[in-house]
Amino acid sequence: MMKVLPSILGSVALLFAATSYAAGDADAGATKVVVCAACHGQEGVSASALYPNLAGQSEKYLLKQLQDIKSGERAVLEMTGMLAASSDQDLEDIAAYYASLEHTVMGSQSVADEAYALSEEDFLALGEKVFRGGNLKTGVAACTGCHAPSGMGNDPAAYPAIAGQQTDYLVKQLKDFQNNLRTNDGEGRLMRGVASPMSDLEIRAVANYLSGLH
Repeated sequence: MMKVLPSILGSVALLFAATSYAAGDADAGATKVVVCAACHGQEGVSASALYPNLAGQSEKYLLKQLQDIKSGERAVLEMTGMLAASSDQDLEDIAAYYASLEHTVMGSQSVADEAYALSEEDFLALGEKVFRGGNLKTGVAACTGCHAPSGMGNDPAAYPAIAGQQTDYLVKQLKDFQNNLRTNDGEGRLMRGVASPMSDLEIRAVANYLSGLH
């Protein structure tokens, strides 16, 4: 049986308690994402690997991130001040709209990791190993514990869908958590605890694998 790190289990209850329940109107949200579309696309698929796809994302996760960005709890330079005039209802509607869209899979990149002499097959295999089993020797937790074996997350717990996401965006978020640059993962420091022991190779490999998971 796969082991789950105690820190993860201890954080689940906190995230359930902290998550606010969305009551958004997707149709209303469609009229409020004109500015968002510049980076995330009108249909929630970003043209840049640096910006996340939002289509089909967990509504509760989206709402929490919008609230955190507006309050400053999550610092996103590109979104500075963009949500300042948005009401709670606006944020709920935007989250509902993007959550209602069809999920998109970007696809893993057909590349090898020359620095570690890994073939394309071995690079993908390492990514899958980290995603499904973690690394017990170094304390890296399996991603499936929170994000599900499908990588589609857990909406009631506000755990995001990470399958099919932009590779570069996933790499940046893991490194930001690792370096304490992103801190809106709750008092339990859930994602910071997961990312902290990961090697650069593991981060790149799991991000690449997840981009093609569907």
